[in-house]
Amino acid sequence: MDQARSTISKIFNGEPRSYTRFNLTQNMEGDNSQVEMKLSSDMDEEVGGNGVGEHLNHTAPNGPYVARRPGRTPKNICFMAATTLLIFIIGYLIGYLVHGKKPFPSPCPTSQTDIGDNEIIHETGAAPLMDWDDVKALLANKLAPSNFEAAFSEFASNDHKAGSFGDEALANKVMRRFKEYGMLSWNDEHFVKIQEGPPAPGFNQVSFKGKEERPSGFLSYSATGKQTGAVLYAYYGQTSDFRLLKNKNLNMTGRVILVRAGKISFAEKVANAASMNAAAVLIYPDPDDYPIGLDTELYGHVHLGSGDPYTPGFPSFNHTQFPPLQSSGLPEILAQTITGRTAENILSQLGGEPVPSEWGGVSKLGDENDVITVEVNNIMTQKNINNVFGVIKGYVDPDRYVVIGAQRDAWGPGFAKSTVGTSILVELARCISEMVKEDGFKPRRSIVFASWSGGEYGNIGATEWLEGYLSSLHMKAFSYINLDGVVAGQNGFKASASPMMYSLIESTLKEVKVPNYPAVTLYEQNAKASWETNVMEPMQVDNPAYPFLTFAGVPSASFRLSSTSDYLYYGTMLDTRKNLDSITSSQTPQMTVAAAQFAGHMALRLVHDHLLRLNVQKYENIIRAKVLDINRKVKTVQRMRPDSLPQALTVQWLITASGSYNRASRNLKTEIENSDLEDIEMCRIINDRIMRVEKSLLSPYVSPTSKPFRHILIGSGSHTLTGLLEHLEDLRVSNPTADANLFREQFALATWTIQGCANALAGDIWALDNEV
Repeated sequence: MDQARSTISKIFNGEPRSYTRFNLTQNMEGDNSQVEMKLSSDMDEEVGGNGVGEHLNHTAPNGPYVARRPGRTPKNICFMAATTLLIFIIGYLIGYLVHGKKPFPSPCPTSQTDIGDNEIIHETGAAPLMDWDDVKALLANKLAPSNFEAAFSEFASNDHKAGSFGDEALANKVMRRFKEYGMLSWNDEHFVKIQEGPPAPGFNQVSFKGKEERPSGFLSYSATGKQTGAVLYAYYGQTSDFRLLKNKNLNMTGRVILVRAGKISFAEKVANAASMNAAAVLIYPDPDDYPIGLDTELYGHVHLGSGDPYTPGFPSFNHTQFPPLQSSGLPEILAQTITGRTAENILSQLGGEPVPSEWGGVSKLGDENDVITVEVNNIMTQKNINNVFGVIKGYVDPDRYVVIGAQRDAWGPGFAKSTVGTSILVELARCISEMVKEDGFKPRRSIVFASWSGGEYGNIGATEWLEGYLSSLHMKAFSYINLDGVVAGQNGFKASASPMMYSLIESTLKEVKVPNYPAVTLYEQNAKASWETNVMEPMQVDNPAYPFLTFAGVPSASFRLSSTSDYLYYGTMLDTRKNLDSITSSQTPQMTVAAAQFAGHMALRLVHDHLLRLNVQKYENIIRAKVLDINRKVKTVQRMRPDSLPQALTVQWLITASGSYNRASRNLKTEIENSDLEDIEMCRIINDRIMRVEKSLLSPYVSPTSKPFRHILIGSGSHTLTGLLEHLEDLRVSNPTADANLFREQFALATWTIQGCANALAGDIWALDNEV
């Protein structure tokens, strides 16, 4: 054997090697190329010292010359190769006889995963992809009604208003659970201003024709003081309702507007009344809409915004030293809720004109003699609220994460509003943690579980977190899933979401079974002729997912298992387990399992697949439809009011920007079809381009302090495409507030926002479409 070693040494070390290998940098297709080069004098003779050979040879031009050793003939080379092969065979046989059939130890036991009797996967840095059906089965096996019964008992509370001892106790329970599951957990503390009802012996008061009422319900962030004015009934207080009253030439200045609860948020009702110069607003639950008792009190808020209204656009940390500010969404008029019984007394005594026939139910609108006095004595307090977080880290892109969140506080018991969502949040954290620790599931990206406080006052906890860490969340958080109010019935399903998440919602509906009917999916139960028409709803300003989508540009979704009628107990002291059971036929735990499966499937799909399940092409039709509406409206205004909008104004620029987005989204689809999804870096680049879309639809030309909902398609304000259409309508009817020059500025900025979104989606600077 010594002689064999000597011979091998002479062959491989005794003279220079004739071949060498080296790696080039990545070529244009993204592969690492292996180039094999011949450095013998034969190659030197072929290239004759020209540039090609000098370039390939990594020897300096003035470097030492290495002479070819004599005897390197083809015959000698073949002899040496045969000798080497013979020696190798002899050595192998000797080794086999010495060691017998003793198995060789694995050189890297920690880098291999057995998946069968004979097959072994060698990990290369990417998480091994568990089959999606196995992932779904693991989650389903860990979710059970009995688990949720225990969670309901743990997280139910009759007193957990934001910043209270009950709220803090629940926060500690959630934190303790996250730590038990081995999750990295932390809390985020904010000092916020909250307006509460007057403490005893104080009260709010409504006086009408000698009868006084002191409601215990209230509307946070109302103006305070005392106002007297004539009552005017305005149905639901929608813009269309006030337009109808205006067309009747009714004077609304200084009036006390009486409206039903429902259709739109309390804040929108008050803002609409304020735009008509009303003095106050009274909101009541009409028995036709809310058959829950004539004496039921309503609670809510009237901030037309999100977060702490006294720190608009920035976080309410205790150490911040910003000048005194307040949100533009705070009302300057009084707002108060009253019971159905109080409203009946007022409506029965109104005079004036008859109500429009389409409103029904009420006979008279009210006249100048129907005088009422409203007194609001709410008090402002500062509260310390805590958001609680836990994270399951991903194995490939841990710095990219989906956020699952649930409101923890409530006006009263808040069972459907907060207890169910908090229970699902904690149970999903347990299940997925176990899947990672015990079952071999390795998510590619991270999952952040968030328990918010201050939800009842306008999603304060969630919004303050967004404001505090917006720069950190940029290009990190790729989706938000809301768990508030997800169980509100048993026979239907409704959802609100970013259009980018529609495809994910559709596929999830086809996977989750209807409780108690394992052969039927939620899709089969609810799709009917068109699943989008039957399931999807526009996302409203008071939706907890709204600030994530329209302020932070994070694709977001809310959903609920529903019934034929809405759950009526939100914002009351009647939101209890008993009343929810009456809606679900005592199947609340089973419904909660289905809701948890739906949220879990969406989150797991987002962290399981190579590419994010977010459909950028969904925005193509939405943008195109808005552009066509604007084009038609511009032509109408130019024809009817040529003095208000110059003929030179063209919509071609906007049409071209829409086309740029369409081309960018389709080009991305083609690139995905032609890409190697096992290439980690390639997937990351594509996912980053997908994540830019929602954020790029936030107008960069408006301030978040004055217009926080900056999304030009789903947000609110004059910067949105809907705002442009409303401005065109004002120009058409010669509304004094219309301004042609302002419209042209808003039009140009909205156009460039769409073009900027197309550029962000296109990716590299050399791939941009610069036709605009």
